[in-house]
Amino acid sequence: MMHPERVHQLIAGGLPCEHLQVSGDGHHFEALIVSDSFAGRNRVQRQQLVNRILQQHFDSGELHALSMKTQTPEEWRSVRRG
Repeated sequence: MMHPERVHQLIAGGLPCEHLQVSGDGHHFEALIVSDSFAGRNRVQRQQLVNRILQQHFDSGELHALSMKTQTPEEWRSVRRG
C-alpha cells in the first residue's frame, strides 16, 4: 500500500510543481498538480507526463489508480480567483 505522501514525493521528484496536493486511501488517489511543464499541452498529454513519472509504480501494482487535475500556474490562479 502506498501513502499519499509517497505519491506526492514521486510526482514532485519528477516534475517541477508550483502547487501539488495529493490525497488518497492507499489504493486510489486524487492529485491537483500545478506546473509550468503543462503549458502548451492538452489534458491527455499532461496526464501522460505524470503517468510516465509513476509508470513503474503502476506496473508493479503498488499504485492502483490516480485521478488528477492538471493546471498551469496561470490556470490555477484564474480558477482560485473564481
